[in-house]
Amino acid sequence: MSGIISANSSRHTGLLKTVSAGGTWSLIQTQIASGSGTIDFTSGIDSSYKQYVFKFIDLHPANNGGALEFQVSTNGGSSYGVSLTSTAIEAYHAESDSDAVFNYATSQDKALSTDFQRLTAGVGSDNDQSCSGTLMLFNPSNTTFTKHWISDLHEAFHADFATHSMFAGNFNTTSAIDAVQFKLSNGNMDVGQISLFGISWLN
Repeated sequence: MSGIISANSSRHTGLLKTVSAGGTWSLIQTQIASGSGTIDFTSGIDSSYKQYVFKFIDLHPANNGGALEFQVSTNGGSSYGVSLTSTAIEAYHAESDSDAVFNYATSQDKALSTDFQRLTAGVGSDNDQSCSGTLMLFNPSNTTFTKHWISDLHEAFHADFATHSMFAGNFNTTSAIDAVQFKLSNGNMDVGQISLFGISWLN
C-alpha cells in the first residue's frame, strides 16, 4: 500500500498502480502464437528498464513433447547464440500418482554454451495441454556485467505429468542484449501468448 501512496503523491489524475516492492509494470508488447516457428522480440529491450519480464500464457505445441527454448541477441536479432551458463531444477508428479520427483536436471543445464536454453521439459500436444510461466531478464543494456536471468514455468508434460521447471543463469557477455527469441525444440507453437513487460523501480 505504501508503494501506491508514494507513487501517487501530488497526482490528481492518471493514478499509478505499483507492486509491493515499489516498481511499476509497463506492458511493452504482446505476441500471439499461430503456428509460429519462432517468436522474436527485437524492439523494446533497451536501457529504459533494469528488469524485463516475459509472461507465457498457455503456449500449446503443434507436436508432442517439445521443450520451450530461448536465446538472446546483441545485434538486434540478426543472430542468436550468446554464450550462457545455467542451472536446472525440476519437480514433477504423475496424473496417476505413480511417480513424484524433485531433482537437479543435469541434462538440461548449460556450461558456456551458445545453444538455445530450455525453459520446460517437454510440453504435451493434447488439446488440453500447454505451458505457462515467467522469464525475468535483468539489466540487459548494462555493458559492465554479465546478464542474469531466472525462469519459472509449469507445463502439462507429454507423458501426463504436472511438471514445474525452474532455470536460472547468465549470458556471458558485457555487450547489451537487445533481442530475445523463443521457439519449441521440435516444431511450431500452435497457439498461445507471450507478453513483455518492463519494470521501473523507485528509490
